[in-house]
Amino acid sequence: MQVRESAENYLEAILIEGRRKEKVRAVDICTHLGFSRPTVSVMLKKLREKGLVEIGEHSALTLTEQGLSIAQSTYERHCVITQMLMQLGVSAETAKEDACKIEHDLSDETFACLKRHLEKIK
Repeated sequence: MQVRESAENYLEAILIEGRRKEKVRAVDICTHLGFSRPTVSVMLKKLREKGLVEIGEHSALTLTEQGLSIAQSTYERHCVITQMLMQLGVSAETAKEDACKIEHDLSDETFACLKRHLEKIK
């Protein structure tokens, strides 16, 4: 399923917060992404309607299998690109910010090459 950059960011945020906390709620996503509660609520509704997120008991957010797959792929891209940029001498802070911009637009072919190259130089 093709999703937009903003949806990928939300799914990635749920994944990251889920690794830090037992239960992820909308307020955690607000804090993580720096968005208002109404903005996050609208997007979570859309993600739920697309079958990417489930909202359970006590408003706990859970990624569906498809949502998890997209989130993991996006997060992997983020990590690999961040590491590659840091290998080039980019500061950690800038590398993280730039990776967040690049991760959504990079072709699968280019990403695979970056990943292979990073594995070689490690």
